[in-house]
Amino acid sequence: MIKCIAIDDEPFALQKLGAYIKKVPYLELVAECQSTFEASEILKNESIDAIFCDIQMPDVNGMEFVKSLPVAPIVVFVTAYSDYAVEGYSVDAVAYLLKPYNEDDFAKAADKVRQRYEMLNTASLSSVDADDAIFLKTEYRIVRLQLSDIQYVEGMSEYLKIYAEHREKPIVVLLSMKKLEERLPSNMFMRIHRSYIINLRAILEVNKNRVIMPGEAYIPIGENYREQFNEYISSKFLGK
Repeated sequence: MIKCIAIDDEPFALQKLGAYIKKVPYLELVAECQSTFEASEILKNESIDAIFCDIQMPDVNGMEFVKSLPVAPIVVFVTAYSDYAVEGYSVDAVAYLLKPYNEDDFAKAADKVRQRYEMLNTASLSSVDADDAIFLKTEYRIVRLQLSDIQYVEGMSEYLKIYAEHREKPIVVLLSMKKLEERLPSNMFMRIHRSYIINLRAILEVNKNRVIMPGEAYIPIGENYREQFNEYISSKFLGK
């Protein structure tokens, strides 16, 4: 199931959007939000795959809200203003629903969400092989990467940047953080922020709410991940 939230400040429009989501067998409606603030709170605590978001809202413009997300889910914009269409695609929205839309219009948008979800979760990553390595599809190449060489992973919207030892540039793959996190061994890797997974063996220093990694990379420790990370550090700590 593709976990979704609906965002619209107009109650009737939000109710309609939620009802359409519920009718699609492969979509799961997690929450209906009347503001981007409500949506932000959901995103902090839930793993959301897709959002259906109105643009013209009183608190924060839906377009700006999506741009502000460190790692954006799959996005469908819903609005009464066609002028936003071009800008909507500039943030890699998979579909654009112009009000008043009907059930057929919504079904087409939902199918685009499904296609993107399947692409993100099936095409770019192999299983970990016997030699503790994975194969990654990047651009037109398939790259074999030793797990021990991975230093940290940064989420960039629907893409990941994988920083690895012996590589000048990160490997960029079309893949979700959730899928990669599931494949990496938990005794070696930990997600410490919505946008970052780190190799625990590559940590150079922990400085307040940041982890310093090779290449002088400063990785923030997210509030929702701090307790788990602190428990790991405490288990390895020597002395007072």
